[in-house]
Amino acid sequence: MSTRIPPGPGAVPMPSRRLFVQGIAAGGVVAGIAAAGIPQRALAAASAAPRLASAPAVISDTRVELAIGESLANFTGRTRQAITVNGSLPAPILRWREGQTVDLFVRNTLGQHPTSIHWHGILLPANMDGVPGLSFNGIGPGETYHYHFDLKQSGTYWYHSHSLFQEQAGLYGALIIDPAEPAPYRHDREHVIMLSDWTDMDPGALFRRMKKLAEHDNYYKRTLPDFLRDARRDGWSAALSDRGMWGRMRMTPSDISDINAHTYTYLMNGTAPAGNWTGLFRSGEKVLLRFINGASMTYFDVRIPGLKMTVVAADGQYIHPVSIDEFRIAPAETYDVLVEPSGQDAFTIFCQDMGRTGYAAGTLAVRHGLQAPIPARDPRPLLTMGDMGHDMGGGGHGGHDMAAMKGMEGGCGASMGHGAHGGGETTSKAPKHPASERNNPLVDMQSSATEPKLDDPGIGLRDNGRQVLTYGAMRSLFEDPDGREPGREIELHLTGHMEKFSWSFDGIPFAGAEPLRLNYGERMRIVLVNDTMMQHPIHLHGVWSDLEDAQGEFQVRKHTIDMPPGTRRTYRVRADALGRWAYHCHLLYHMEAGMMREVRIEE
Repeated sequence: MSTRIPPGPGAVPMPSRRLFVQGIAAGGVVAGIAAAGIPQRALAAASAAPRLASAPAVISDTRVELAIGESLANFTGRTRQAITVNGSLPAPILRWREGQTVDLFVRNTLGQHPTSIHWHGILLPANMDGVPGLSFNGIGPGETYHYHFDLKQSGTYWYHSHSLFQEQAGLYGALIIDPAEPAPYRHDREHVIMLSDWTDMDPGALFRRMKKLAEHDNYYKRTLPDFLRDARRDGWSAALSDRGMWGRMRMTPSDISDINAHTYTYLMNGTAPAGNWTGLFRSGEKVLLRFINGASMTYFDVRIPGLKMTVVAADGQYIHPVSIDEFRIAPAETYDVLVEPSGQDAFTIFCQDMGRTGYAAGTLAVRHGLQAPIPARDPRPLLTMGDMGHDMGGGGHGGHDMAAMKGMEGGCGASMGHGAHGGGETTSKAPKHPASERNNPLVDMQSSATEPKLDDPGIGLRDNGRQVLTYGAMRSLFEDPDGREPGREIELHLTGHMEKFSWSFDGIPFAGAEPLRLNYGERMRIVLVNDTMMQHPIHLHGVWSDLEDAQGEFQVRKHTIDMPPGTRRTYRVRADALGRWAYHCHLLYHMEAGMMREVRIEE
């Protein structure tokens, strides 16, 4: 067991746990400290924009000046530096219309550090994509970069820095493109809801802490009383076998997320829960809520107690409407949902993190100043062998066969038949692990992931009494936009080492990996196999990712594909964008630790 040492003399006292989770009511950006390079009209707009219980300012001009600088922010009672756009955190909402051409002049006023902006999910030329080292050289101190591109799509998207850890420090904002043709649904008003995670730590220092002690935030390791309880329930032999398995794997079933509310304060539109961000409605209206997960490392489970939600778009693309009570949103994903609030004056938008350590929250209300009750967080879930693709006939709840294990550096591998949480899927295909994983000190486990598990709500969401969105429930409102069968297939494994906090594709971190080469115009299939015990949202820049169902048929178009532990998911790509593109896990610290590749689409 680890011991927490109290702060010594002169140390700044930490906020209470309740304060740290909920933040402070008046939290937000408090002062600009790099304002010299910001245009006066931008400063005036930023100063006039309300900071609390309100969305960021909306910019609809097609010729836009954005100044990236530093500001002071206070979300927890401690003032820290943030990276802001026009003095705002989140950055201003950019709102345009499909078919328009936009010109953005992005100026770096940070002083000593280069910066960048990536337009997430937007189809554009490679040199406009905003990834330093691939798309362009970045924006140096004092420099201005001119982004120029046509808007070929509509929907809910976002933008963020692709330079080191600037996204974590506040450089992210919503990007909404209104459709040229009427949407296939009606609504009376709408609200953009940007979710994010804030840390008072320097993000670079947080990354270094993860490299030194990846389990820092895992406060919930099982103890002797837990073992005695399991022994009474399952028997001594089963309890000992289970503890032995986890011990040999050097893992813990309570390790749901790398970083949680012991470090983070969760924000909704830049407001901590205590600040009570509020979106207004009139009873009987149809309200469109555009959810964006701009968090660096946090999965959120979203519900509005007392209201059904109808999901009408995923990652900016229309889907057949799905009525639900709750959905999980991975970092970088977006979901558009319709609600019809009536019968009460206020409803809580409750977004708990996947590990149930904290939450973001706000209110839908008929007027400002109202707040509905905050629901209790759900019980903390525990991982099973089935969750990681290692179920050995135990029904997905911890059964395993040690004879099937094959030793690896610090971990295990296993063979699994049909199984855990398969959701009725019938296809099963054992992966062929690449030679680069074998005896690799940066790989601590191999999964025998055989199924996509598209109908599985996910850990902590199964059988909770609510209707939960799954990938399997979503279908695009259109047929396969390409129509061709893939001409070839690439299989990639998501790999990592938990203790070393090393992440990669096929056991090869970005620095040592060769680019993936696609031929311009080809239709191909990408197969992803998650060999790790963590979830990874995978984002391919420049082109769409057309997710397939368990039978290999087109199902839903996305720009970010979430990969739970122990899954094998496939999607089609049309290589119709020449250039060099980033391909990576959208957990920021996983990407920086190596889970990234370059994709080259060439003639």
